[in-house]
Amino acid sequence: MSYTRLIRLAFIGSLMILGSGLMVSAQTARSNGQFGPVVSAYLGYLRNEQEVVDDRASRHEISPAYYRRNSNRIRALRQMAIQIARETQNDYLPELEAVAGDELRLLFERPPRFQTLKVGEVVQTTFRYLGAVRSGDFFYVFARLDPYEQAELLEKRKDLHDNAAGSTVSNPMSRAKATVRARRVSTP
Repeated sequence: MSYTRLIRLAFIGSLMILGSGLMVSAQTARSNGQFGPVVSAYLGYLRNEQEVVDDRASRHEISPAYYRRNSNRIRALRQMAIQIARETQNDYLPELEAVAGDELRLLFERPPRFQTLKVGEVVQTTFRYLGAVRSGDFFYVFARLDPYEQAELLEKRKDLHDNAAGSTVSNPMSRAKATVRARRVSTP
């Protein structure tokens, strides 16, 4: 093989590699272009997290099992974020947490039984269950409620408790509130 032919093949090969890299980056930009800046930033964050995990694995800092679990967790978070963004058509994502069945204690002091969780259910006034994602393992994805949602839930819970204990309330003013009814208005 002549030297010129070898250079020509190397040049063509480098052009093909460069072209495929440009196509991949164009596809990534196009796929992220369908989301707003917040969702795109979150997907970029997940991509960076995957790069960190990949780098740590390449330097043998983590075990293969740890690598698989975290890569699968990142994939589950990405899948749920994209699903939320597409369903809501909104450029907002709550703070997402994905845990495997044996990791529920990381989020909850008294972990719920994952078999009984219902999508949309609020768990211990801190998280809303969004669903399970199969990404290697099953990951249970939760959205952390913002402080306003938590305060509203605690207030509702307190109101229900007060109404249930209405007959045992010793404060006459609070009891009067519970028995006041709106007047019926009739036209003569």
